[in-house]
Formats: sequence, C-alpha cells, structure tokens
Amino acid sequence: MKSPAWTAKVWPVVLSLMLSAGAVSAQTADLVSSTAFRVCADPANLPLSGRETKGFENEIAELLAERLDRPLETTWFPMGPGFIRKTLRAGVCDVVIGYAQGDELVQNTNHYYTSVYVLVTRSDDALAKVETLTDPALQGRRIGIVAGTPPASHVAQHGLMALAKPYPLIVDRRVQDPAGDMLADLQSGAIDAAILWGPIGGPLAKGNPALTVTPLLQETASPKLFYRITMGVRPSDQDWKRELNSLIRRNQAEIVAILTKAGVPLVNDQGTALQEAAP
Repeated sequence: MKSPAWTAKVWPVVLSLMLSAGAVSAQTADLVSSTAFRVCADPANLPLSGRETKGFENEIAELLAERLDRPLETTWFPMGPGFIRKTLRAGVCDVVIGYAQGDELVQNTNHYYTSVYVLVTRSDDALAKVETLTDPALQGRRIGIVAGTPPASHVAQHGLMALAKPYPLIVDRRVQDPAGDMLADLQSGAIDAAILWGPIGGPLAKGNPALTVTPLLQETASPKLFYRITMGVRPSDQDWKRELNSLIRRNQAEIVAILTKAGVPLVNDQGTALQEAAP
C-alpha cells in the first residue's frame, strides 16, 4: 500500500494530467461548430467549386446545410500545398466537400460517389469510338494529359507519351485553367484527345455536341483510374464523421441528382460500369 506521503506527492501530478487531457479533448470537440455548417473550398475550382459561380460541390454543401438546419459558412482558400493545414486543421472549417478516399491528410467519411477518368474527343473524329487507351487508333495521335495524374502512367505504358502534351497539375486556378486550356486545344485541333478526371471533364464538356466523353472503364493496369469520393474531416472528429455519414446516407438520392445534373460520370464501386441513374 502506498504511503500517504507518496499519494500526496503523486496525486496532484495525475490530476493535472487528467485535467490537461480533458481540456485538450474539449478544445478538439469545440472545433466543430454547432451553429453553422462550415466548409472550406477553392474559390476558382469549377466545375467543382467557385465563389462567383457555384460548382456542384457548393450545391451539395447547400443541401447538407439545409438538412442540418444551419447556415452555410464557406471559407475560400486556393487548393494546393498547405490547403488542409491552413483550413481544416486550423479550425476555420469543419469539412471539405469532395476528397478522395484514403488520403492521409484527413479522416474520410463514407464515400458518396465513385467516378473515373474520361477520354474526351471531337465528336466528328474517329477517336470518338475509342473506349480504351490500348486502342491502336491512339498511336501517332497527340493526347492532352495532366502531368503527374494516374492516367499519365498509362499513357507512358502504351507508348503515347512522345507526342503527348502535358498540362500542369498544381496551379492557382484563379489565374490558370489547365482543364479549360486542354479542351480549348482539343477543339482547335492542337491535340487529338484529352484525358481528364471525370468530375472535371464530364461537366466541362456537358452540352457540347462537338465533344464526346468516354469513361475509361476498361483499364485494368495500375494505377487505377477510378476513385471513391468522400468528405474530409479532422482525424479527431469521430462524432462529426458519424453525423456526416448519416447525413450522406439519408440524402444520397439528392446528392446523386446534383452530380448527374452537373454531368459527373458516376460508376459502380469497382469502376467497371456506369451507375444506373435513379428513377
């Protein structure tokens, strides 16, 4: 049995540690606002998000804020190095709409859609019938590709890189628009095809009969070209993650309707087939 003297010396230290841990826990929990739905987003990342013109991620944020019966508060910050550290981790927002599953910078909610990279071609070109990057018709053609993205590896593996035109991956979208530039080059004939992330290429080409969008569903080589999209929260916010998971589940049909209207190609969770539209 410990002596009273030992207890008198040690207990204040233990109590101090317990109180400190409690304070940290309370401080962490308090980061999530109970009075507003606080989102961080890029102000110029259309068709996903935008300050002047709404993207489909803004519409999803509005839907969830309405269902939570809280006002939507958006903190705008350009997507790039330091985005999570200066926004979500800094406590200025509680969620980032649209985050690839498995990214270690955030804790992921359940995914609310799966999409895939697409091949965009001119509708009057024979390449409009191409469904896979192994198609011989692509040989000798100039393909636009965002440098450092997964399909760039496929382009290299299939011997298409020598004539490929690269576009930058990490830019300030307020002053540069790689996807828009790529599609403009496609329509002008500077390139023969464009490979873009589906949630970007699909909406940008939507409603343009001069362009054909083909989801790349048949690529079996690594790296994969389909990704499940979640919402990103802080690793400590377990209760908040569960609340968002429930919110996503209860409003899945409305979320899918927003994505479909925008022109996002939705696929099954294995990335092998287009998802059937809800009736």
